[in-house]
Amino acid sequence: MSTDVDEDEAPDVPRAGRTSAAGSALEKSLRVLEAVAAPGGPHRLTDVATVAAVPKSSTFRILASLVEQGFVRQEAESRYGTGPRLRELSALVGGGEPPSIGRILGELQRTTGQTVHLALHSGQTITYIRKLEGDQPFRTASRIGMRMPLHSTAIGKSILARLPAAEVRDLIATTGLPRRTPHTLTTALALEAELAAVRARGHALDDEENEPTIRCIGAAIPGPAGRPVGGVSVTTVAFLVSREEIETYAPALRAAAEALAPLL
Repeated sequence: MSTDVDEDEAPDVPRAGRTSAAGSALEKSLRVLEAVAAPGGPHRLTDVATVAAVPKSSTFRILASLVEQGFVRQEAESRYGTGPRLRELSALVGGGEPPSIGRILGELQRTTGQTVHLALHSGQTITYIRKLEGDQPFRTASRIGMRMPLHSTAIGKSILARLPAAEVRDLIATTGLPRRTPHTLTTALALEAELAAVRARGHALDDEENEPTIRCIGAAIPGPAGRPVGGVSVTTVAFLVSREEIETYAPALRAAAEALAPLL
């Protein structure tokens, strides 16, 4: 592995809201590995360091070790991508997934005929880990590994509705409520009212709030202590499926979320 660092790289800059020394050596290594595996790679050293919130010099040393072990591959122009050992590990994990997860998602997709997503909650975002395309000729832009905000997605709002109010307020103060479409809820008052409605009906609705022409319903998946670990959604095209029609999928959606709870 080359030990050259791009001369145009900026000096180490701690990520906002996080000190450069945050976390143990293992935590830093895992964050670096996660940053390398993010969509859009291979990634530049500076970008990996920024996303992982690890100083560039430390990121370089971690990457050198990961390249040596085969988990990361160094490419031209000091860019880094996933290595063969990481791909092998991913295949092993995917192959060991309880088959009932796929069965539950498949049943939901067949019942609704629409695209189904499974996402996990992590900090201020959700990450899609499974996607089953619907029977419609239209395809959504979502992909496995994509991270999405909480306030504008059906899965995200279903998760927020189950979190303590103080935690939701802290999250809003930290991330704000960025407008993604003309329909996005961008005030705390509007979001709080929406979350109350989500709690009342047991599922959330994204009515073209995250992406134009896309309408979704989502339900949170609770963990062992009741705190949501993720969620499942049914995604449709707004000009084909009305708000009233998508609501008819809610019973099947909630049943899927309940069945997935002990598996995640």
